[in-house]
Amino acid sequence: MTILLTGAAGFIGARTAALLLARGETVVGVDNLNDYYDPGLKQARLDRLKGEAGFTFLRADIADPGLAERVSELGIDRIIHLAAQAGVRYSIEAPRAYAASNLTGHTEMLEMARRFGVKHMVYASSSSVYGRNTDQPFREDQVTDTPVSFYGATKKANELMSESYASLYSIPLTGLRFFTVYGPMGRPDMAYMLFADAMMAGEPIKVFGEGQMARDFTYIDDIAEGVIAALDHPPKGAPPHRVYNLGNDRPEELSELIELLEEVLGRKAERQHLPMQQGDVRRTWASIDRAREELGYAPKTGLREGLAAFAAWYKEYRKTAWC
Repeated sequence: MTILLTGAAGFIGARTAALLLARGETVVGVDNLNDYYDPGLKQARLDRLKGEAGFTFLRADIADPGLAERVSELGIDRIIHLAAQAGVRYSIEAPRAYAASNLTGHTEMLEMARRFGVKHMVYASSSSVYGRNTDQPFREDQVTDTPVSFYGATKKANELMSESYASLYSIPLTGLRFFTVYGPMGRPDMAYMLFADAMMAGEPIKVFGEGQMARDFTYIDDIAEGVIAALDHPPKGAPPHRVYNLGNDRPEELSELIELLEEVLGRKAERQHLPMQQGDVRRTWASIDRAREELGYAPKTGLREGLAAFAAWYKEYRKTAWC
């Protein structure tokens, strides 16, 4: 297969690309390397891929209609579309960035899938689409019409846009609702990374929701394997569009995350308890029955094991900041 993978310098994208290359696929990676967070971390992920046989990288914006021309001669037959403007809280500050990347960018990728006649396109959705839903665990057949963040609204829009393209053009499309992804080389804006930064600097950690929040933390390798499992199982319905939760089916209290971080980092956390932030939800929990049955998705990494792997990487990566 020749796979166009957007967000190739991103956390999930880079790991997915590495697993695809390891099994002999040809991957054309696309990323604009924006500065939403440290581009140096994005470049470090890319550097691990650039020496691999079968990998080509294009620096480009997915919202640019000219991208299709740049890849038109590469024989793309599948797309994994992971590029997006991420972050719940930042979507309140900069909604136009989300409209450009998550709405216009997704439209361009759907148009590219239609133009190239791809056999399957997998795209990133988010657990944020569940919004105000309180019936847990979250299931794919629940109504998702009450987002509490603009980011969640754009991801819900992506699912609706994809449903229309599957109906109009019979393009096989699969949406993946990712639940809190963590691990080595993760995003610096995520809670576990912010906690680690503060703990290693001897500063208080900001614990929102008075420490009563819980998340379905999912290790990066489990997520990347789920993306590839989805790619290998294109939907066959009418329309050929399917949505899956990719989580760990086990919500963990924020207090448990902090205690495990203290253990693996060897530092105690000074906790500053704060109210819930705008756009946040108190608890997420993924039902993964559909992904388990239809994709063979089977997450294997527990939170303790995953955080230990994160800490081993983190201590090396951040070493110069606190030596």
